[in-house]
Order: sequence, then structure tokens, then C-alpha cells
Amino acid sequence: MTPAELRATLSLASIYGLRMLGMFLILPIFAIYASTLPDKPSGLMVGLALGAYGLTQALLQLPFGMASDKYGRKPMIYIGLGIFALGSMVAALAMNIEGVIIGRAIQGAGAVSAVVTALVADLTRDEHRTKAMATIGGTIGIAFALSLVAGPILNDWIGVPGIFFLTGILTLAAIAVVKYVVPDPVDSHYHSDASAAPAKLKDVLKNTQLLRLNYGIFALHAAQMAMFVVVPFAINQSSAMDVSQHWKIYLPVVVAAFVLMVPAIIYGEKQARMKQVFVTAVAVMLLAQIMFAVSISYFWGIVASLTIYFIAFNLLEASLPSLISKIAPAAAKGTAMGVYNTSQSLGIFVGGALGGYLSHTYGFSSVFIFCGVMMVLWLLFASSMQAPLAVRTRMYTMDASADGMTAAEANAIRGRLLACAGVVEAAVLPQERTVILKLDKSHDWDDAQVYQLLKG
Repeated sequence: MTPAELRATLSLASIYGLRMLGMFLILPIFAIYASTLPDKPSGLMVGLALGAYGLTQALLQLPFGMASDKYGRKPMIYIGLGIFALGSMVAALAMNIEGVIIGRAIQGAGAVSAVVTALVADLTRDEHRTKAMATIGGTIGIAFALSLVAGPILNDWIGVPGIFFLTGILTLAAIAVVKYVVPDPVDSHYHSDASAAPAKLKDVLKNTQLLRLNYGIFALHAAQMAMFVVVPFAINQSSAMDVSQHWKIYLPVVVAAFVLMVPAIIYGEKQARMKQVFVTAVAVMLLAQIMFAVSISYFWGIVASLTIYFIAFNLLEASLPSLISKIAPAAAKGTAMGVYNTSQSLGIFVGGALGGYLSHTYGFSSVFIFCGVMMVLWLLFASSMQAPLAVRTRMYTMDASADGMTAAEANAIRGRLLACAGVVEAAVLPQERTVILKLDKSHDWDDAQVYQLLKG
């Protein structure tokens, strides 16, 4: 990467991560905080407060991304971050649960995730795009892990309203980072690998392999949100630990889960056994839900369940985007990721709402029975999916002459590329000056042959 590409990637990754941190920080503490509010909200209202941002994010993240193609990336990011900051302040000043729900919904309405990835695509060359996107994606896992530790500590220092205020202030600071640190794109246009296109939605939604993965991310985050309606209370009731001390449980559990996750991912990728690793992780997630259901009243049962849960969660969170990239058509990866991200946001909303309702009405164990049913369905879907091909994606930039290339010429180049040993799929996109190849990992590959073909 050039220094400008590296600066763009790291600065945008920090903004993406900050936004996700603002969403996640209250997860391990909010349910207990809400129980102290004067209106004594029901479990359903607590769950809605946790998950409300998922609904507005699901509704608006694709429109935000598409609007940025027309109105510009940075202006849409300014608007989105401003909305997010406003929601944070509304939640901070709220005196009742309804006010927090409104604030969280406003936070979610600042749905800039798709715009950030589109700007990354504008600011990085095709051959470095995958690394840049991986850096952005990695911030989600870091933000989530950090929130489990920092949330309880910050709660002890400044309380939940203070966390909302802090999030709002940092988000306003992020606007300055976008303006003064993130480079301005020389050429801003649609990228098939990073942005959603309405014309490709139908094909993506008809792809049964992708639908399995979309259901998976929905179930994974629904279970995550439902869990955080219950677990903070369960820890309090089964131990003498104050909520500000809960990080002492989360920190070793998350670290251990991360250490165990890395070898499994490496094994699955190197041995072309990602489906086996993936299905096993779903089965482990089902086991975690069963353990929660039967041991939620016992402290060490909760700790053991959390450990199993985070091992599975980390594996699934890391492997799902990789599977989307392998399975999605090369020219529709951005659209596939847009649908995937929308499914994730819907899972957050449904999990929060149903988790809150079930825990209040039928008790803690009912939440994990509900989550267990979702995991059984996911296990069936995952077991019957096609094993993804062991492929890697490479992207190449065409020169200015591509602007005048006809569809017939593009198809001819595509045909010659497909004839090369090791090419599994090829997309020639002259309007984007881009060639996207999916390559068999078992074949050696020389980039020079692609450029030779493009030169004719």
C-alpha cells in the first residue's frame, strides 16, 4: 500500500470501529442499568433499547451507501456521524426507557457502514482492496471484545449516560478525522466488490447458498443480543460481583476464545475444510445455548457457557464474511455483503426484542431455548450447504482504454481469462476499469499473464 492508502485504511477503520464501539459498549451493563430507571421497564422494553439501532440500521444502511454514489462519500459520512452523535446525546439525556429507545434508534439511523467501505474502495487500488477491507472488518471484532472489558469499567467511572455522552463527543471528533485526515477521493464511483446495486439484489436473494449464510448471521447476532438481556442479571444473581467487575469474567473468556479460534481458521483455510470448521462451530454454538439454558442460575455454569459461546462466536464471526466472498458472484460481492449486513442488523433487533420479552415472561432459560431452536435450524442449513471452493480473489485495474470497451470485447477477455489454468470465475467490468478473478488456491499464479491478456 502507498502511504495515502494506508492512511485512508487506518483512519476509516478507526471511524468504523469507533461507531461499532459506541453500539457495543452498553451491552454488558445496560440491562442492569435499565432496571434502576424510575419507570421500571419491562424486559421487552429493555430488549428494544438494546436492539433498536439494529432496525434503523437495517432499513438505512443500503440507502446510505447508494446515496453516497450520487451525493459523495464524505458528505454522507458527515450526515451519518452527525445523526449517530445526536442519537447518543438523546440517549444520554433520556430520563426513561422510551427516551433511550429513541436515542438508540437514532444512533442506528446514522448507518454509514456501507459508505465507509465504498470510500475505502475509492481510496485503494484494486490489488490492495482485500487487505483494506479485512482491516475494516477486523475492527468489528476488536470493538466488540474491547466493549466487554471497557463497558463495565466506564460504567463504574461515568455511568451509562456518561458512556452515551462520551460516544457522542468521540463521534463528533471523528467528523474532523474524516475531513482532515482521510484523503479526498480523486475518482468516486460504484464498485461491484464494495457497494450494493439494486439490479443485482434479485440474483443475490435467489442464491440459496447465500441465504443460508444470511440466516446464519441473523441467528448469530439475534442470540448475541438476547444473551446480553439475561447474562448480566444472571451473573449478579449467582455471585456477589457488581456489574463494574464483570469485565474480570469477560476478559479471560474472550482472550481464550480468540487463541482457540485462530488455529481453527488457519486449518480450515489451508486444508480447504472451511465447511467442516464452519459446521462444527455452529454445533458448538448450539451446545453453548443448551449449557446456558441448564446452568444459567450457577456462576461457574455461566462462565463455562460463556467460554464455549465465545469460541463459537469468534469462529463464526470470522468465517462468515470469508464464505460470502467465496460463494458470492465476483461481480456482485458488494450486493451480497449489503444483504448480509442487513440480515445481521435485523438479527440484532429481533434478538433484543424477543430476548427481553421471553426473559420477562418465561424466565432466563426460555431465552436460550429460543436461541437453541435458531441454532438447530442453522445447523441443518449449514450441514446441507455446498462446500465452498478453495479460492482466493484477485483484482486488477484496467487502463483508460477500458472506457471504450464493448460488451463483446469484455466477454472475449473474460473467455480468455477463464481458459487460464486455475481461474474459477472471472468478471470483466470496463465501466469500473476492473477485472475480478477467483483463483484456485492450489494453482500457482502469475499476475503478468492477466496484464498481457488485457493488452491483447
